[in-house]
Amino acid sequence: MRKLKKYTPTRFKAENSIYDKDAADYAVMFIESLCHTKGTWAGKPFELIDWQEQIIRDIFGILKPNGYRQFNTAYVEIAKKQGKSELAAAVALLLCCGDGEERAEVYGCAADRQQAAIVFDVAADMVRMCPALNKRVKILASQKRLIYLPTNSFYQVLSAEAYSKHGFNIHGVVFDELHTQPNRKLFDVMTKGSGDARMQPLYFLITTAGTDTHSICYETHQKAKDILEGRKVDSTFYPVIYGADESDDWTSPAVWKKANPSLGITVGIDKVEAACESAKQNPAEENAFRQLRLNQWVKQAVRWMPMEKWDQCSFSVNPDDLRGRICYGGLDLSSTTDITAFVLVFPPMDEEDKYIILPYFWIPEETLDLRVCRDHVPYDVWEKQGFLKTTEGNVVHYGFIEKFIEELGEKFNIREIAFDRWGAVQMVQNLEGMGFTVVPFGQGFKDMSPPTKELMKLTLEERIAHGGHPVLRWNMDNIFIRTDPAGNIKADKEKSTEKIDGAIATIMALDRAIRCGNDNAASVYDERGLLFI
Repeated sequence: MRKLKKYTPTRFKAENSIYDKDAADYAVMFIESLCHTKGTWAGKPFELIDWQEQIIRDIFGILKPNGYRQFNTAYVEIAKKQGKSELAAAVALLLCCGDGEERAEVYGCAADRQQAAIVFDVAADMVRMCPALNKRVKILASQKRLIYLPTNSFYQVLSAEAYSKHGFNIHGVVFDELHTQPNRKLFDVMTKGSGDARMQPLYFLITTAGTDTHSICYETHQKAKDILEGRKVDSTFYPVIYGADESDDWTSPAVWKKANPSLGITVGIDKVEAACESAKQNPAEENAFRQLRLNQWVKQAVRWMPMEKWDQCSFSVNPDDLRGRICYGGLDLSSTTDITAFVLVFPPMDEEDKYIILPYFWIPEETLDLRVCRDHVPYDVWEKQGFLKTTEGNVVHYGFIEKFIEELGEKFNIREIAFDRWGAVQMVQNLEGMGFTVVPFGQGFKDMSPPTKELMKLTLEERIAHGGHPVLRWNMDNIFIRTDPAGNIKADKEKSTEKIDGAIATIMALDRAIRCGNDNAASVYDERGLLFI
């Protein structure tokens, strides 16, 4: 058995726990008695890579004073092609066949039965390639079930409807690609109390980063991150995250290595380099590269706005310098319990000038702390910095916003305010009563496509100035774009995993600013026609 270089037990080992080298050696030996099952590695001994061996030794070798394992939950988050499925299959077989547990129940779970079967099929092939296990394990391929005859233990793939079936007596659960779980029902059934009758159940969660920050996977990711960074303590939870930081240069080979501990072993650096080059050429692929190759949580699978280009438009914006200037507003009310956005866009004074964006945001004051904890978004920091305003109570106070817009009208020459017709009837009437010209703005492809494409064009040309407003930046980073058969585009609130209210308000205001300008001259749409990207 190969020895791990300078093995040091994890820093999350409890003070009263011990590292049992014999127990760790046994777990490593069991797994390394198995064989790889796919590609060029097929039939070769499963020699654990250092990062894999560290995990196995920590989980199976760190014991409580009573002799049972300290960790009952392991969360391993890592990029694709690092050997996740093989490690998950090996752990499932170890729990079922090598853990000395009578009638052990080990389950393989994923988003659907087909996904869960990926790990099962690897485990079944590992059994077939291991003479000792092949004599003792009965494979029921059609049922996706393995039975270890000496202890009458089994490893079983569960269907997506498993959350409705209680009565499990779990010794082990292997969750593959936790980020694909559509909800938390299956996860809760399998992990909340189902292993109470066992002395050392293990919930082995292995996944790549996802896109949905309201999912059970992101919730678990946040717990793992909090433990890793010292904000939380849970001696039963074992966290492992290999991934690039948000500030890292995603094109750097050093960053690739940081996020891919198996780089050069299970995946060639040439493959990652090729994927990176493709993402450089096509910004739409950048998020997929970040998520799958660098294990970063991204807003959606395809990034629309290239954020490095958006950041290059962080030109200084001083509201005092804009007093008296013609501008156009975009109003997105959303709902009374959500974010309301009002954005002013100032058209350029000449060819050298830029479209200046001045955004404002409101949320209910009483829900501020709840939102910070629930959404993992720094609303409280933005509020203290003055980038986000609160209205009294637990719903957005529209009267407060109306008064605020009225005061803005005294500073700036607000020619028009574009608004989404949904839910804005009363406020529109009130704003009209204040003397504002209010223009309804459709949210379909016909109305949204031209200004949305213009926003991208102006951003790439660095012809907008937004002052680096962090809330608006967050909104822009969240946008998911829907495209119709004719090539028209629009931001999709349902598909965007986070808030995009400020982006919608910006697009509406930009449309009016482009059409009307400073003196109601012919718009760019009339001069050039619609822009096709």
